[in-house]
This record gives sequence, C-alpha cells and structure tokens, in this order.
Amino acid sequence: MRRLPLACRTPVAGSSLSDAGAAELERLLSSIADRHRLRIRNLLVRAAGKSICVCEFTAELELSQQNASYHLKQLVDAGVIARERRGRYSYYSLVGGALGQVAALVSVPGARVAA
Repeated sequence: MRRLPLACRTPVAGSSLSDAGAAELERLLSSIADRHRLRIRNLLVRAAGKSICVCEFTAELELSQQNASYHLKQLVDAGVIARERRGRYSYYSLVGGALGQVAALVSVPGARVAA
C-alpha cells in the first residue's frame, strides 16, 4: 500500500451518499438541469403556493404548448411538481420538500443559514 505524504492526510469523514442514493439524485438533478425547467420551477416559486395553468407557461416561456407540456411532464415524473386537471386545462404546483435531498447534499453540516 502506498503511503500518502503527511500534507495529504486530510481527515475525510466519508460519504453519506450510497450508490443508490447517488443514482436517485442524479435522476432528480438531470430532470431539473434544463433552462426551461429551471424557469418553470422559478415561476412556481414566485406564484407563492398558487397553481399555474399550462397556458401561462407557454406564454411566459415563449414555448409551444407541446414543448411546454414536455418539460412539465419531466418535472412531474421526477416528483418535483404536481399536476391537477381542471376541465380542459392542467394546473401545476410545487411539491413541498422535493428538492430537500439536493439541499442536504450541498449544505455544510452545522452551518447557519443567513436570513
């Protein structure tokens, strides 16, 4: 076994993320890692808990209805947003805590969050 120089012996706490957990997070992150999907989430955050109709996304994002629906479906399938049918239209809202795993992954343990 090769010994590391003394300067390289930084104590590593080890990963708390299993292979299965990493695969799940990878799927979640890839589902939101798109500029249109990030803007969709941002619109929903700014709606302060209210649902948004699919037609509002198409107008705001300047996307065709088919393209907007594709991106919305990706987020619904990932469990990041929820869809509710109201007559002919679908309304979308955030799923609370859906990105909690991401927040836990990137936060420093014991760090205080600035208000």
